[in-house]
Amino acid sequence: MSAPDAKKIAEAEALLGQVDSAADEYTKAGMYFKAATAYRNAKSLDKSKDCFLKAIDCYMNNKSWFHAAKSCEQIVLLAKETETLAEVEEYANKACNLYQQHGSPEAAAASMDKAAKMTEPKHPELALEFYKRALAVVLIGDSTHQAAEFASKVSRILVKLKKFEEASKALKKEISLNLQTKSYGQVGRLVVALVLVQLALDDFVDAKKTFKKWGNRCDPQEVKTLETLLQAFDEEDPELAAKMLASPFIRHMDVEYALLSKNIPLPSGVQLEKEGISSAGSLK
Repeated sequence: MSAPDAKKIAEAEALLGQVDSAADEYTKAGMYFKAATAYRNAKSLDKSKDCFLKAIDCYMNNKSWFHAAKSCEQIVLLAKETETLAEVEEYANKACNLYQQHGSPEAAAASMDKAAKMTEPKHPELALEFYKRALAVVLIGDSTHQAAEFASKVSRILVKLKKFEEASKALKKEISLNLQTKSYGQVGRLVVALVLVQLALDDFVDAKKTFKKWGNRCDPQEVKTLETLLQAFDEEDPELAAKMLASPFIRHMDVEYALLSKNIPLPSGVQLEKEGISSAGSLK
């Protein structure tokens, strides 16, 4: 053990030695929290977790919900280091509950956002659940702008996971939220994204309905792109459809939708691939 680690261990043990003489539960919780931090800095993660758990119990006994939530978030960080996914889920949700109990919806949503960002690279399904809960929390608080941000994250992960039915519903919700905040510039891009998802579902009828309903919120480039794309599907013209799906406008959309555009079945049933046009009329 290095000298700095030994010093931190000694610091933690000294704090634990004072716990029994603490004046009240809140003071005791603070000692456990500081000891947990010292153990974590010394890379003694099991002892750190044990102290954070004791801090949570003491904070909850004192009805200090906000500080109990903060301690739960520290366990989430420990679980990330040890790659204990079940504990990330358990204590992130517990932190969210405690922040809500304290009356801090912003902190509750932020705890879900942090947990989602932490898990998204390796576990997008879990991140999706965190983003969904964050969205639900801010909707309770009637924070429409923030809700639109979380709705966007939900939509993108659903597309990434190829859950297109859910993605279609999520994008409609996202459009609705952006209309409420009068974010009309964002709505146009979302209409394009929704049409792409509906085409991925092979639902040309709904794609046309989407354009008819919200096309007036699109800018001229978006209108031209969608009109030509839908025309290509209506006329079963795979070459024109491939050309539009490969257009710079679509390929420069958010990465999830740009990738989706490469895998939409063409009107002829030929699958869109990565680059170039083959003799079969599909991109290669």
